[in-house]
Amino acid sequence: MTGPTQPFSFKVLTINTHKGFTAFNRRFILPELRDAVRTVGADIVCLQEVLGAHEVHPLHVENWPDTTHYEFLADTMWSDYAYGRNAVYPEGHHGNAVLSRYPIAHYENRDVSVAGGEKRGLLYCRIVPPALGASIHVLCVHLGLREAHRQAQLTMLADWVNALPVDEPVVVAGDFNDWRQKASRPLRESAGLEEIFTRARGRPARTFPVSLPLLRLDRIYVKNANASSPTALPLRGWRHLSDHAPLSAEIHL
Repeated sequence: MTGPTQPFSFKVLTINTHKGFTAFNRRFILPELRDAVRTVGADIVCLQEVLGAHEVHPLHVENWPDTTHYEFLADTMWSDYAYGRNAVYPEGHHGNAVLSRYPIAHYENRDVSVAGGEKRGLLYCRIVPPALGASIHVLCVHLGLREAHRQAQLTMLADWVNALPVDEPVVVAGDFNDWRQKASRPLRESAGLEEIFTRARGRPARTFPVSLPLLRLDRIYVKNANASSPTALPLRGWRHLSDHAPLSAEIHL
């Protein structure tokens, strides 16, 4: 497919929502998180650790929404959304979600769990902005805690990206748990994905823990696209809303 005849840009945000609670589940802050996410003005939002359903919390948590958490976060600002259920337990389930101002033409959640590890998934969305007239491929990622598991999941991610149309734009965002910084090189060499903070500043952004970010766990990768204004959002307004610093950027096609 040929690229757009006119320049097209959109803003991406990624954040780990910690199931709508502060650290150690002390307080439910999903309404405050929604307000903060709205202020960014992102066109596409990639969310990790989104609670899809829970049977117990609504019984005793004040301000628990009547809708799913991803619908509550989307509200009236993002017309389309997709959810991929990863971890399932007796009380409910959580996973990744994508919110989009543009139509999501197709989505699917692929299980990339590795035996002996946590349940993990890649949530894929094919998004078609009317003004663009072409597809944007978005993958929301939350990888495992063990290095061997992450390497296997990176291979699955690269295989998926390589199966997409060769000249269409791809955005991969989320929590890679890559504290040893071993993800970017194989993703670049095997799938042509470039990490936007590394491209701009030489290294991924520090995002965890949000109170004093030391580890570079969260990423935004692109293929067949450029990026500007990569930003780890100011911590003062976000410190109590997630244990990860949110990342945003303008993507240009």
